[in-house]
Amino acid sequence: MEQVLSASTREKIQAHLAKYPIARSAIMGAFWLAQEQLGYLPRQAIREVAELIGLSEEQALGVATFYTMYYLKPVGQYRIHLCATLPCALRGAGQLYDLLVKRLGINAGETTADGRFSLFKAECLGSCATAPAAMINDDYWENLDQERLNKIVDALAAGQEPDLPKTLNRVGPGFTDGSGQKEAA
Repeated sequence: MEQVLSASTREKIQAHLAKYPIARSAIMGAFWLAQEQLGYLPRQAIREVAELIGLSEEQALGVATFYTMYYLKPVGQYRIHLCATLPCALRGAGQLYDLLVKRLGINAGETTADGRFSLFKAECLGSCATAPAAMINDDYWENLDQERLNKIVDALAAGQEPDLPKTLNRVGPGFTDGSGQKEAA
């Protein structure tokens, strides 16, 4: 079978392996490098990483299928991971999910026909205090509401970086407008 990992990616994996006294400990970073090149981890890439590290294909596949950070099929240019756990759900993540399903025409685990967007439900993004949250590619977007999420998707659909702060501070005791600036005492 033809190799899918480039010489450059193989070199990066070898350099990554050199950091670990036990090669198997490098598998997650090696998968990340392979996915960075290919956009996802096809079965052949898993085989090649396993071979480079000295693991069986089954051992490597066990890691690749356990972690949701690895994609086993092609995904969109923009990967939207919307938190679905309780703090985000209580702050409106369900409505945000419904908005995305309607707007993009896809459900969790699917990719739009044009290959632009993939939608995922995340089990926890560790952003409970700034819920609801989403991770789009490598960026966190917090304190989301329908208006902000629509603006983000509008910008991405136009191939632009959203012109919004990634985190908004909430209005609360001692704050006047959500700007994060305390009111004068």
